[in-house]
Amino acid sequence: METLVEIRDICKVYNPGENEVKALDHVSLTIGKGEFVAIIGHSGSGKSTLMNMLGCLDVPTSGSYYLHGHDVASMTDDELSDIRNQEIGFVFQGFNLIPSLTALENVELPLIYRGVGKRERLELSEAALDKVGLEHRKSHKPSEMSGGQQQRVAIARAIAQAPPIILADEPTGNLDSNSTREIMDILKSLHEEGRTVILITHDNEIAAKAKRVIKIMDGKIEEDYENVADN
Repeated sequence: METLVEIRDICKVYNPGENEVKALDHVSLTIGKGEFVAIIGHSGSGKSTLMNMLGCLDVPTSGSYYLHGHDVASMTDDELSDIRNQEIGFVFQGFNLIPSLTALENVELPLIYRGVGKRERLELSEAALDKVGLEHRKSHKPSEMSGGQQQRVAIARAIAQAPPIILADEPTGNLDSNSTREIMDILKSLHEEGRTVILITHDNEIAAKAKRVIKIMDGKIEEDYENVADN
């Protein structure tokens, strides 16, 4: 399997000095292209810091991060922004939709920032909404949709330009059990299409849906195993 993500001996220290907090403590990790990985840990375990590193939202205090063989830790802010725009589709617990925009307009927004032309933008956005089963709600605003539907719009926004990596941070945290199943089925189908899906969660049942589970505690990787259960 081709290596997509390689983290070598990463540390992340906040408040260096007497009261420092080591959020990540010499973490090394490899994720292959096309994997479906869950990173699980309790609040304060370091999983969110690790997600920020993987998503190029933050840089390590020390250590190296290679994405597609490129050293992310040495990149400028502009280069990191380009990586986030082109390589990674983000899905967050809070949906992060703009209330005044329709579902279609929310999906289109990142494509505008990327300079995608109007016709292509419309086609990509409608196709993404169709993929998550929401093309019929494309003119509805977030307040007119359920939480599960809003999260599906957020996933459509993340996948519209087919980024190779989907990074989902507690994507079912605000959802009921039916909506949770829908979202996990969508993430599973994206993985089956060949996307690399990295799921951050505190929930063992959600983690069990992934093919590989990485448990993190106190800034260190405690376990890393293949999930052999039927998911």
